[in-house]
Amino acid sequence: MSEAKEHSTTTTTQSPAHFVDPREVEVLTGWKYRSLKLGPITLPWYASPESQLILVSFVCFLCPGMFNALNGLGGAGQLIKHAYANDTSNCALYATFAVVGFFAGTVTNALGIRYALSFGGLGYCVYVSSYLCFNHTYNIGYIVFAGFVLGCCAGILWSAQGAIMMSYPPERLKGRFISWFWVIFNMGAVIGSLVELGLNFHKTEDSPASDGTYIGFLALTFLGACLSWTLVDAKHVVRRDGSRIILMKHPTWKTEILGLWETLWSDPYIVLLFPMFFASNWFYTYQYQDVNLARFDLRTRALNNTLYWLAQIFGALIFGFALDFPNIRRTTRAKAAWVVMFALTFAIWGGGYVFQSKYTREDTASTDHFTYSWNSNGYVGPMFLYFFYGLYDAAWQTCVYWFMGAISNNSRKLANFAGFYKGIQSAGAAIIWRLDGMEHPPPYMNLFASCWILLAASLVIALPVMILKIKDTVPVEEDLKFSDETIEDVVGHKFINDSPERANV
Repeated sequence: MSEAKEHSTTTTTQSPAHFVDPREVEVLTGWKYRSLKLGPITLPWYASPESQLILVSFVCFLCPGMFNALNGLGGAGQLIKHAYANDTSNCALYATFAVVGFFAGTVTNALGIRYALSFGGLGYCVYVSSYLCFNHTYNIGYIVFAGFVLGCCAGILWSAQGAIMMSYPPERLKGRFISWFWVIFNMGAVIGSLVELGLNFHKTEDSPASDGTYIGFLALTFLGACLSWTLVDAKHVVRRDGSRIILMKHPTWKTEILGLWETLWSDPYIVLLFPMFFASNWFYTYQYQDVNLARFDLRTRALNNTLYWLAQIFGALIFGFALDFPNIRRTTRAKAAWVVMFALTFAIWGGGYVFQSKYTREDTASTDHFTYSWNSNGYVGPMFLYFFYGLYDAAWQTCVYWFMGAISNNSRKLANFAGFYKGIQSAGAAIIWRLDGMEHPPPYMNLFASCWILLAASLVIALPVMILKIKDTVPVEEDLKFSDETIEDVVGHKFINDSPERANV
């Protein structure tokens, strides 16, 4: 739909992403830019950063959220003797994701946000359908193929999501945007886990998830893929003061492939965050397969899964708002976040060491080995440990995204950062899923130790970024170096006419 040509003015001393000189800026009119009022509440216009964040959050709620709920059961809802199928599928998924993800920023910048998200969402439908098929045919080939397809699709989806979450908000609100996304996204996993819990509430014996569970997930993931078409591309997004997202006005495949290498050339310090990227999904395999699947019956795994994703919501809210605390300089907040994460790494994973020392892989090899139910003696301690594992994951992911968002406000560069993040993250996940799925996998304690060591060491390697590279603000001129836009394209244009109604927006 073509937009109306009328313009109005408002005055600002700060664009959402940058401090700039006071100026009058353009605010477009049209259905995308009309705010809605519900009583005393004024909702942001459709093409605002807030509305677009909510939409992409619900896409991820329905697609990756259901993926997390399914895998959080351990073995994607299968019996422990069939966990190899989930290990093999996820190994194919993350190996493909690692390659595609590294270049996903290039694809996202060339295709645009909406096409990237819609393509990415379809892979989750294929993945869920493979487990419904496996329930009846034990077809390992289809499960591996589905993992490969999802690896291609998810890399593109997460790059697009990262670009929205890190480049759309103002510098002072990036932590909150990350936390809002994480809350809505993980509500998908919470609701999916509650559905699993309801369907398996009375099952005290160990059994695979029902067909109804998989069919429900299949319908929801397809809905998420369709929802992605409701987003607008970044070029149409306008902030409250009329400023726009920094991107390439005329992207081509050539400019975006070159842009990938330009990112590494202009920001070489990003490699110091690569170990944090690598570690960020490494521990999922251990927590899902070697704790939840190995030590709990089906209904208790569903309960643990629900608590795990609820903890993610609490963790994201706490860290997201703390990272945006207004009375403390951003450089100070970055260093404080590092200290808190380092302390949590030893506190929570120290508790994990105590629990892991109580059992081995050999103890869980027999079909009649002891598994906790929620009414078992001694269940409360492991339950809280699993809850804090979820909180730690949310804190880690929120901090990593915030660190990247604090380095730049350029959508094109941040799409590449997000691609690096998800690609390297997935390389680590592919390795650990393969290790756990081997015919003779490493002992549980070895995998636990690898998680703990990777997390602690990666924080130490990333410390120079917190100290030297994160600044209180990034000048707009610095962000524009990686774009073909000018400051007038981003901040707005002057107009003589005045509209008091729009000036109050």
